[in-house]
Amino acid sequence: MIFLSLKKIKIMFPKVLKIILALLSISYGIYQIIDDYIGNGVMFILLAGMFILLYFKNELIFLSFLRLRKQDFEGTEKWLIRIPNIERNLVRKQQGYYNYLMGIIQSQKNLTKAEKYFKAALKLGLSMNHDLAMAKMSLAGIYLQKRRKRESQQLLTEAKKLDTQGMLSGQIKMMQQQMKKI
Repeated sequence: MIFLSLKKIKIMFPKVLKIILALLSISYGIYQIIDDYIGNGVMFILLAGMFILLYFKNELIFLSFLRLRKQDFEGTEKWLIRIPNIERNLVRKQQGYYNYLMGIIQSQKNLTKAEKYFKAALKLGLSMNHDLAMAKMSLAGIYLQKRRKRESQQLLTEAKKLDTQGMLSGQIKMMQQQMKKI
């Protein structure tokens, strides 16, 4: 009975709480250093660094990325659903990654929803170029399936420019070959 209720609890620190905890940890760490408890002070400053890191990198999005690496789409979606009030609890880039992950999940189920999520992710922005390239390539694939060749070609060329390490070059070439058949 207790275990069932614990699964329904949405565990997440709001952004404001993370900043407050970081400031309290830094101030108490400085107090400890001044009071000649240098080890404790350093530990509290490192703890503040963790809270600052979690402000920019949401813990639930991080856990959902770990699930995605294992190709567990249902587990990824369960972690993402746990995020309450996305606009209030996530900074802009985190909202972009939330939409990016939901787009990947929905691309397995519903292309229209996936298109909406990928567009939102591109609009909000993603930090890394290969994530941007992957989102644009996925959106190009959706457009290709909907027979929107011009938009698909434009997104593929943008994805090719963003893919500096060549991780997606094989997939881009395959999509370009499919585009020639249409």
